[in-house]
Amino acid sequence: MTALEPADEPDLLVAEPLVRTEIKIGYARVSTGGQKLERQLDALTAAGCRTIFADKKSGKNALRPELKACHAFLAPGDTLVVPSLDRYGRSLQDLINMVAELRERGIGFTSLHENLDTTTPGGRLVFHVFAALAEFIRELIVIGTNEGLAAARARGRVGGRPSVATDEVIRAARDLLPDPGRSITSIAKLLGVSPGTLYNHIPDLRELRSGALPRQIEAGQR
Repeated sequence: MTALEPADEPDLLVAEPLVRTEIKIGYARVSTGGQKLERQLDALTAAGCRTIFADKKSGKNALRPELKACHAFLAPGDTLVVPSLDRYGRSLQDLINMVAELRERGIGFTSLHENLDTTTPGGRLVFHVFAALAEFIRELIVIGTNEGLAAARARGRVGGRPSVATDEVIRAARDLLPDPGRSITSIAKLLGVSPGTLYNHIPDLRELRSGALPRQIEAGQR
Protein backbone atom coordinates (compact mmCIF):
# COMPACT_ATOMS: atom_id res chain seq x y z
CA MET A 1 0.00 0.00 0.00
CA THR A 2 1.49 3.31 -1.07
CA ALA A 3 1.79 5.82 1.76
CA LEU A 4 0.38 9.27 1.26
CA GLU A 5 2.84 12.09 0.93
CA PRO A 6 2.63 14.57 3.83
CA ALA A 7 1.17 17.23 1.54
CA ASP A 8 -1.57 14.81 0.39
CA GLU A 9 -2.72 13.74 3.84
CA PRO A 10 -6.08 15.19 4.93
CA ASP A 11 -5.98 17.57 7.88
CA LEU A 12 -8.28 15.70 10.24
CA LEU A 13 -8.34 18.55 12.75
CA VAL A 14 -9.67 21.22 10.39
CA ALA A 15 -13.36 22.01 10.94
CA GLU A 16 -15.54 20.56 8.20
CA PRO A 17 -17.59 21.92 6.60
CA LEU A 18 -15.92 25.29 7.14
CA VAL A 19 -19.34 26.99 7.10
CA ARG A 20 -22.30 24.96 8.36
CA THR A 21 -25.93 25.64 7.52
CA GLU A 22 -27.11 23.47 10.45
CA ILE A 23 -29.48 21.84 7.95
CA LYS A 24 -29.73 18.07 8.30
CA ILE A 25 -31.01 15.93 5.44
CA GLY A 26 -31.89 12.28 6.09
CA TYR A 27 -31.64 9.18 3.93
CA ALA A 28 -33.23 5.80 4.74
CA ARG A 29 -33.43 2.51 2.84
CA VAL A 30 -35.03 -0.90 3.21
CA SER A 31 -33.42 -3.78 1.35
CA THR A 32 -36.24 -6.36 1.45
CA GLY A 33 -39.99 -6.27 1.04
CA GLY A 34 -40.49 -7.37 4.64
CA GLN A 35 -38.59 -4.47 6.17
CA LYS A 36 -40.33 -1.27 7.21
CA LEU A 37 -39.08 2.28 7.10
CA GLU A 38 -40.88 3.62 10.15
CA ARG A 39 -38.07 2.98 12.66
CA GLN A 40 -35.48 4.60 10.40
CA LEU A 41 -37.74 7.57 9.68
CA ASP A 42 -38.44 8.06 13.39
CA ALA A 43 -34.71 8.04 14.17
CA LEU A 44 -33.94 10.55 11.44
CA THR A 45 -36.79 12.82 12.52
CA ALA A 46 -35.58 12.68 16.13
CA ALA A 47 -32.09 13.63 14.91
CA GLY A 48 -33.51 16.87 13.50
CA CYS A 49 -33.62 16.08 9.78
CA ARG A 50 -35.55 18.72 7.87
CA THR A 51 -36.12 16.55 4.78
CA ILE A 52 -35.87 12.76 4.47
CA PHE A 53 -35.38 10.70 1.31
CA ALA A 54 -36.18 6.98 1.37
CA ASP A 55 -35.54 4.12 -1.05
CA LYS A 56 -37.74 1.03 -0.82
CA LYS A 57 -35.87 -1.17 -3.29
CA SER A 58 -32.80 -3.28 -2.75
CA GLY A 59 -29.54 -1.35 -2.93
CA LYS A 60 -28.01 -4.41 -4.62
CA ASN A 61 -30.38 -4.52 -7.56
CA ALA A 62 -31.46 -0.92 -8.06
CA LEU A 63 -29.85 2.46 -8.69
CA ARG A 64 -31.53 3.95 -5.61
CA PRO A 65 -33.20 6.99 -7.22
CA GLU A 66 -34.00 8.58 -3.86
CA LEU A 67 -30.33 8.50 -2.90
CA LYS A 68 -29.47 10.24 -6.15
CA ALA A 69 -32.16 12.85 -5.43
CA CYS A 70 -30.86 13.23 -1.88
CA HIS A 71 -27.30 13.87 -3.06
CA ALA A 72 -28.57 16.42 -5.56
CA PHE A 73 -30.60 18.19 -2.87
CA LEU A 74 -27.67 18.60 -0.48
CA ALA A 75 -25.88 21.95 -0.47
CA PRO A 76 -22.46 22.93 0.95
CA GLY A 77 -22.67 23.27 4.70
CA ASP A 78 -25.49 20.71 5.08
CA THR A 79 -25.12 17.39 6.86
CA LEU A 80 -26.39 14.08 5.48
CA VAL A 81 -27.74 11.83 8.25
CA VAL A 82 -28.31 8.07 7.84
CA PRO A 83 -29.66 5.53 10.36
CA SER A 84 -26.63 3.25 9.89
CA LEU A 85 -23.73 2.76 7.49
CA ASP A 86 -25.26 -0.31 5.84
CA ARG A 87 -28.35 1.73 4.88
CA TYR A 88 -26.09 4.10 2.91
CA GLY A 89 -23.18 2.16 1.36
CA ARG A 90 -23.53 -1.22 -0.34
CA SER A 91 -19.88 -2.01 0.38
CA LEU A 92 -16.98 -0.48 2.25
CA GLN A 93 -15.57 0.97 -0.97
CA ASP A 94 -18.98 2.34 -1.96
CA LEU A 95 -19.23 4.04 1.43
CA ILE A 96 -15.73 5.52 1.18
CA ASN A 97 -16.38 6.86 -2.33
CA MET A 98 -19.62 8.60 -1.42
CA VAL A 99 -18.42 10.11 1.85
CA ALA A 100 -15.28 11.37 0.08
CA GLU A 101 -17.43 13.14 -2.49
CA LEU A 102 -19.57 14.68 0.23
CA ARG A 103 -16.42 15.99 1.87
CA GLU A 104 -15.23 17.52 -1.40
CA ARG A 105 -18.60 19.28 -1.71
CA GLY A 106 -18.35 20.64 1.82
CA ILE A 107 -21.13 18.40 3.16
CA GLY A 108 -20.97 16.64 6.50
CA PHE A 109 -21.99 13.02 7.14
CA THR A 110 -23.46 11.40 10.24
CA SER A 111 -24.40 7.78 10.91
CA LEU A 112 -26.66 7.47 13.96
CA HIS A 113 -26.16 3.79 14.83
CA GLU A 114 -22.35 3.95 14.70
CA ASN A 115 -22.28 7.46 16.21
CA LEU A 116 -19.96 8.66 13.42
CA ASP A 117 -19.83 12.32 12.46
CA THR A 118 -17.39 13.63 9.85
CA THR A 119 -17.88 17.18 11.10
CA THR A 120 -15.72 16.17 14.09
CA PRO A 121 -12.00 15.24 14.11
CA GLY A 122 -12.81 11.81 15.59
CA GLY A 123 -15.31 11.01 12.86
CA ARG A 124 -12.91 12.06 10.12
CA LEU A 125 -10.20 9.89 11.67
CA VAL A 126 -12.50 6.85 11.57
CA PHE A 127 -13.19 7.33 7.86
CA HIS A 128 -9.48 7.84 7.21
CA VAL A 129 -8.94 4.42 8.79
CA PHE A 130 -11.82 2.97 6.75
CA ALA A 131 -10.19 4.19 3.53
CA ALA A 132 -6.87 2.59 4.49
CA LEU A 133 -8.69 -0.65 5.33
CA ALA A 134 -10.50 -0.63 1.98
CA GLU A 135 -7.17 -0.29 0.16
CA PHE A 136 -5.72 -3.13 2.24
CA ILE A 137 -8.68 -5.39 1.40
CA ARG A 138 -8.30 -4.64 -2.32
CA GLU A 139 -4.64 -5.60 -2.18
CA LEU A 140 -5.49 -8.87 -0.41
CA ILE A 141 -8.06 -9.67 -3.13
CA VAL A 142 -5.48 -9.04 -5.85
CA ILE A 143 -2.82 -11.13 -4.09
CA GLY A 144 -5.24 -14.00 -3.44
CA THR A 145 -6.48 -13.98 -7.04
CA ASN A 146 -2.96 -13.99 -8.45
CA GLU A 147 -1.99 -16.88 -6.16
CA GLY A 148 -5.09 -18.82 -7.26
CA LEU A 149 -4.28 -18.32 -10.94
CA ALA A 150 -0.68 -19.39 -10.34
CA ALA A 151 -1.88 -22.56 -8.60
CA ALA A 152 -4.25 -23.29 -11.49
CA ARG A 153 -1.41 -22.93 -14.01
CA ALA A 154 0.75 -25.24 -11.88
CA ARG A 155 -2.00 -27.88 -12.13
CA GLY A 156 -1.86 -27.69 -15.90
CA ARG A 157 -4.36 -24.96 -16.73
CA VAL A 158 -2.59 -22.84 -19.33
CA GLY A 159 -3.13 -19.10 -19.43
CA GLY A 160 -5.26 -18.93 -16.31
CA ARG A 161 -8.41 -18.11 -18.31
CA PRO A 162 -11.23 -20.47 -17.29
CA SER A 163 -13.90 -21.22 -19.86
CA VAL A 164 -16.52 -20.54 -17.18
CA ALA A 165 -15.98 -18.14 -14.28
CA THR A 166 -15.72 -19.90 -10.93
CA ASP A 167 -17.49 -18.76 -7.76
CA GLU A 168 -14.14 -17.51 -6.45
CA VAL A 169 -13.57 -15.36 -9.54
CA ILE A 170 -17.11 -13.93 -9.38
CA ARG A 171 -16.73 -13.06 -5.68
CA ALA A 172 -13.42 -11.34 -6.38
CA ALA A 173 -14.95 -9.43 -9.30
CA ARG A 174 -17.87 -8.23 -7.17
CA ASP A 175 -15.41 -6.93 -4.57
CA LEU A 176 -13.35 -5.10 -7.20
CA LEU A 177 -16.11 -3.63 -9.38
CA PRO A 178 -17.02 -0.71 -7.03
CA ASP A 179 -13.36 0.44 -7.13
CA PRO A 180 -13.28 3.63 -9.28
CA GLY A 181 -9.57 3.10 -9.92
CA ARG A 182 -10.13 -0.05 -11.97
CA SER A 183 -11.90 -0.45 -15.31
CA ILE A 184 -14.01 -3.50 -16.11
CA THR A 185 -11.41 -4.52 -18.68
CA SER A 186 -8.56 -4.33 -16.15
CA ILE A 187 -10.56 -6.32 -13.58
CA ALA A 188 -11.34 -9.01 -16.16
CA LYS A 189 -7.68 -9.18 -17.17
CA LEU A 190 -6.59 -9.46 -13.55
CA LEU A 191 -9.01 -12.32 -12.92
CA GLY A 192 -8.14 -14.15 -16.15
CA VAL A 193 -11.53 -13.85 -17.81
CA SER A 194 -13.02 -11.70 -20.55
CA PRO A 195 -15.14 -8.58 -19.85
CA GLY A 196 -18.03 -10.43 -21.49
CA THR A 197 -17.73 -13.19 -18.90
CA LEU A 198 -18.19 -10.66 -16.10
CA TYR A 199 -21.25 -9.18 -17.80
CA ASN A 200 -22.71 -12.66 -18.31
CA HIS A 201 -22.14 -13.87 -14.75
CA ILE A 202 -22.85 -10.68 -12.76
CA PRO A 203 -26.38 -9.45 -13.59
CA ASP A 204 -26.04 -6.37 -11.39
CA LEU A 205 -22.60 -5.39 -12.76
CA ARG A 206 -23.76 -1.96 -13.88
CA GLU A 207 -25.27 -1.26 -10.46
CA LEU A 208 -22.02 -2.28 -8.78
CA ARG A 209 -20.12 0.05 -11.09
CA SER A 210 -22.49 2.90 -10.22
CA GLY A 211 -20.93 2.85 -6.76
CA ALA A 212 -17.59 3.57 -8.41
CA LEU A 213 -18.92 6.71 -10.06
CA PRO A 214 -20.27 8.94 -7.30
CA ARG A 215 -19.70 12.01 -9.44
CA GLN A 216 -22.70 11.06 -11.58
CA ILE A 217 -24.68 12.76 -8.80
CA GLU A 218 -24.61 16.47 -9.37
CA ALA A 219 -25.61 19.16 -6.93
CA GLY A 220 -29.10 20.44 -7.65
CA GLN A 221 -31.48 23.17 -6.62
CA ARG A 222 -33.63 23.11 -3.49
